[in-house]
Amino acid sequence: MLISKRLFVFLMLYLALTILAHGQQQRGFVSIDCGGPENFEYTDDTTKIKYGTDGAYINKGVNRNVSSEYNYPKVPNLPQPLSDLRSFPEGERNCYKIKSPIRNSLHLIRASFLYGNYDGENKLPEFDLYVDVNFWSSVTFRNASEQLVMEIISLKVSEDINVCLVNKGLGIPFISALELRPIIQGSIYTTEFGSSASLLLFKRWDIASLNESGRYEDDNYDRIWSPYGSSSWETLETSSAINGNNSGYNAPFEVIRTAARPKNESAPLEFSWKPNDPNSKFYVYLYFAEVEKLQKKQLRKFNISWNGTPLFGPFVPSYLQATTVSNSKSLVGNKHQISISRTGDSALPPILNAVEIYVVRQLDAIPTFEQEVDAIMNVKATYVIQRNWVGDPCEPKDYSWDGLECNYSNSLPPRIISLNLSSSSLSGVIASAISNLLSLESLDLSNNSLTGSIPQFLEDFKSLKVLNLKGNHLSGSVPGHLLERSRAGLLTLSLDDQNICGSSTCKKKKNIAVPIAVSISSVLVLLIAFALIWKLRRKKPSDKEIEKANKGGRTVASKKWQYSYEEVLEITNNFEMAIGKGGFGIVYRGELKDRNQVAVKMLSPSSSQGPKEFQTEAELLMTVHHRNLVSFIGYCDDDNKMALIYEYMANGNLKNYLSVDADKNSNTLTWQKRLEIAIDAAQGLEYLHHGCKPPIIHRDVKTANILLNENLEAKIADFGLSKVFKNDNTNANAESEVMGTTGYLDPEYYKLRNLNEKSDIYSFGIVILELVTGQPAVIKGEELVHITAWVTYELKRGDFSRIVDPRLEGQFNAGSVQKAFEIAMACSSSPSIHRPTLNFVVQELKKCLEMELPSQSDRFEVVPRQISCEIYSSSEPYSYDTDSITSPFAR
Repeated sequence: MLISKRLFVFLMLYLALTILAHGQQQRGFVSIDCGGPENFEYTDDTTKIKYGTDGAYINKGVNRNVSSEYNYPKVPNLPQPLSDLRSFPEGERNCYKIKSPIRNSLHLIRASFLYGNYDGENKLPEFDLYVDVNFWSSVTFRNASEQLVMEIISLKVSEDINVCLVNKGLGIPFISALELRPIIQGSIYTTEFGSSASLLLFKRWDIASLNESGRYEDDNYDRIWSPYGSSSWETLETSSAINGNNSGYNAPFEVIRTAARPKNESAPLEFSWKPNDPNSKFYVYLYFAEVEKLQKKQLRKFNISWNGTPLFGPFVPSYLQATTVSNSKSLVGNKHQISISRTGDSALPPILNAVEIYVVRQLDAIPTFEQEVDAIMNVKATYVIQRNWVGDPCEPKDYSWDGLECNYSNSLPPRIISLNLSSSSLSGVIASAISNLLSLESLDLSNNSLTGSIPQFLEDFKSLKVLNLKGNHLSGSVPGHLLERSRAGLLTLSLDDQNICGSSTCKKKKNIAVPIAVSISSVLVLLIAFALIWKLRRKKPSDKEIEKANKGGRTVASKKWQYSYEEVLEITNNFEMAIGKGGFGIVYRGELKDRNQVAVKMLSPSSSQGPKEFQTEAELLMTVHHRNLVSFIGYCDDDNKMALIYEYMANGNLKNYLSVDADKNSNTLTWQKRLEIAIDAAQGLEYLHHGCKPPIIHRDVKTANILLNENLEAKIADFGLSKVFKNDNTNANAESEVMGTTGYLDPEYYKLRNLNEKSDIYSFGIVILELVTGQPAVIKGEELVHITAWVTYELKRGDFSRIVDPRLEGQFNAGSVQKAFEIAMACSSSPSIHRPTLNFVVQELKKCLEMELPSQSDRFEVVPRQISCEIYSSSEPYSYDTDSITSPFAR
């Protein structure tokens, strides 16, 4: 028994040290699985590298999976990051923006691609890859199954690294994985070109390897080593530890422990390659370590030459000590041959352990003038511009930002000389950040909703030749210098005369009161409309009518809820106050003529959701009604301008109240209030599942989609992903596309593609866990941890109180919290057959409330279920919720 305990302690210590070493090896690593669900993280089974998905690095593109014939199980050894990808059907240039873990250091950047006929077209694309403003490489494929891996070593001075894919008209760009590894040990991988060049990997060989291509945990730079050998060589190896060299190359043990030597001891050890371009400049890094224990009089000494020209030597490798040598000047030629030959006094033939070969990539392009980059990024943020403005504004030259023109010079950074934001839905005043674009020759801000005066800083634009401000709501005087230049023919100035005074002083315009006059006919129209609405609310539609109303593929044609775009402008006061932003677009606060406040959710042209979800949401909202669903007011579908209008929920969403900053604003919810909110939300969901015929599955239940009114009463929102079933057998409805939000998505729904009410129940279980613990669904720290894993870990430590939100400060009935926690775990259990129904959940939550407030046990009454008319809304509006709606959550 004593031996077993010692063995256990030893194993635990070994495991801890292994984890620690692995954590150190991954320090500063950025490992991105492109095309996976947002906020999902996993550890690759083979490499033990932790990967996260790419939602934090890019907001464009479409997530896709490779065809089944190129995926597991048909390809059992397929690296997990290659099973999915992100493609970019829109925009000429799309960029990943990565924060550099360590500034002013070298970085190994790796991009991986597997086409795998993901689009069903079976047509191999070709596109270009850039790092920041400089060309990296063209991406071409020999066949659909080729796993293409490209690496570059780059010096990055600034904080951000942009990796950009450029569509050159030969197919849609895509990427499967993107990795960044800081190289921080010593001054290695140096060239004669210094920081004006990068190194593009050509070959990396594990000489005389006993393994297949591999990556090793003790490789600080996570390089991929491929085996290389020759029939004229024989292999030497050792199992003894080898000390790393002090030059910082640090080849992993599995690579450096083997070496090759020629079978003919008098012959040189040679290898060669042919370049794709005879003008290419190469650097070769040769790794040596003596792996044989030599006798005292034995000597291994050799010289290294390139194409017959001496390169390095004579050289004597040290026993069990790694050393790396390389050429000091780049190698250029039609053919390259490296020869390692023994010297005359050497008793033994030469050896070689590993090789890296790189091609020099000159950094010819110059980034845009930094002050102007900051300025245009500020403009983008100020106006929430939805264009694909990513990477450098001016470079590459042929792919500058839409709406910009730049001036290029060989001796100066590019400068922005033209900015065209006409008809871009801009609102507010003219952004002060524009004042830093001092090279502007043309500025077009026409046909927007800009207000305020023409800023004085425009007079400082000495090169300005065109200024177009027509179609806005500007007022006040025109700066005198602009008028003078316009009259002198030096500036083309376009203004709205009725809004702008042409002199330095303006007469105050009279305020004209507009009386509200309602004619008798108007009153009659309103009364008739009110009567129709009342009648519709009272009339329960038939199943056939509901099915017709919810039938996919038709346009929203009901006129009783329709608003024109002009009415939307009036309601929002020209989109004066933005109160949130989500996948659909921006949400604005508005006011109807009857003074009732509303929220207006505008569909953005670049929305990650779009018209399909707009249609789904609008049609459902006109057919469901419940006190725990946000009330639908109407919609706008006017000349491709789409909006949803619904009741304004004064206290935003539940997610904000549970955030870590909630207590700072005195917004901490009591346990009683949390239970009341949970019951409200559960009743809303129960109505969707069992009160509606056919039933409705929400598919995106989360705290951001539970809104709170002025009395902190909860209502379910956001039906953009909801699914209506045409029969009562909801367990038989399988679908090919999984939708939901990371952290809340039912794992069984993902695996089986079988959507039913239990999928919503899983998501609601996560919501209850958040109410109990105060933790988000995905807990962010050094690692991303799902709330169920965090709870399980904390419970193993033996103290239930550790999982209860500390902000409650013990002010709750312990039995009530325990019971709510048990409900949450039952809802989120696997398999789904073990999850309770929502009716059971509602009743059990009410019991929790009874335990908290025995005297108020009858506070919540069952509301009669009914389908009446409109009613509902969305949660994204007030949340600033950036949780991506993705598919799937897990692999």
